[in-house]
Amino acid sequence: MKIIHCADIHLDSKMTSNLDGEKAKERKYEILSTFLEMISYAKTEEIKHIIIAGDLFDTNTFSAATRNSVKDAIISNNEINYYFIKGNHGGGDRFLESFDEIPENLHLFGEEWKSYTLNDDNFKIKIFGIELNDSNIGTVYSSLMLDPRDINIVTMHGQINEYQNSKKAEIISLNDLRNKNINYLALGHVHEYQKGELPPRGQYCYCGCLEGRGFDECGKHGFVVIDVNESEQTCSSEFIPFAKRNLYEISVDISDCVSTPDIKEKIKNAIESQKCKEKDLVKIVLIGEISLDCEKNTEHLTKYLMEQFYYAKIKDKTKIAVDYNDFELDASLKGEFVRLIKTQEELSEEEKAEIIKCGFQVLNGEEIEL
Repeated sequence: MKIIHCADIHLDSKMTSNLDGEKAKERKYEILSTFLEMISYAKTEEIKHIIIAGDLFDTNTFSAATRNSVKDAIISNNEINYYFIKGNHGGGDRFLESFDEIPENLHLFGEEWKSYTLNDDNFKIKIFGIELNDSNIGTVYSSLMLDPRDINIVTMHGQINEYQNSKKAEIISLNDLRNKNINYLALGHVHEYQKGELPPRGQYCYCGCLEGRGFDECGKHGFVVIDVNESEQTCSSEFIPFAKRNLYEISVDISDCVSTPDIKEKIKNAIESQKCKEKDLVKIVLIGEISLDCEKNTEHLTKYLMEQFYYAKIKDKTKIAVDYNDFELDASLKGEFVRLIKTQEELSEEEKAEIIKCGFQVLNGEEIEL
């Protein structure tokens, strides 16, 4: 038996932190589309169970079109059972309120542990879940009782920690979940794929989000397929990359560059090594120490990248390698500027270097990125 584990879809995220209005709308739709395509994948692969481990919606505010698309996907695919944790971002209650009657294939969890049995064989495959809050934080672990003869899948939404935090319901204690006969702990809240051992017989797993939304969510995204071998009574899992677009943040050391074409070549090589595709979003972080005479036009470089990718940006974190003695007798405007900054005793060497960097960007006709 196979089961999909997904989480942190964050439908109707604004997507405006990097993208313009048109592309933000497009990415918002793409997140919904990826979710619906995941359901189509389940149908094609004859997977009858989908765990949604929290934060299906980004906030309590979402469009009627998005709401109705999700409702229709659940109702019209009634051969698939959905196991729904609301999570901590809101929207879950409002979504459920939109149903006149909760469909039989949409299975919910409450403030106490609830379980669903997936089969009628000699041993049971069960999905357990709970909505974490301040009222159940003191009993959530002691009240979880699992039969060691069963395959036990437990779903929760929160941040794992080695030990329980009595003041934060969203903290999940791995130590208190050990030796609980858990085969697979299906987690939501962390937006990247992570997994680890949960002794003595199981593993915990964050499936991550379906689509990266910003450059704090780089890397591959998708969902996890849990595979229960009923003849051997074992449980394994596989991550399925599924996002329409990937996000990359790539650091490029330009210490030995003297011009924009030099920097462009460095960026090109770094992008090729990451195998970025035209549909992706790319952030280049320029690092290293460059000379004062280095000609660096970040606006030109950004336009070059935007012609290749869905979205691209450049963050300049380079430092100026300054030997002030080189400008003691320099009669140029740059020399006068460096000598002026050198006399500012209230500034640290790091602050002087940053001011000189910005000053030279202005003198070179570049935009300053603070």
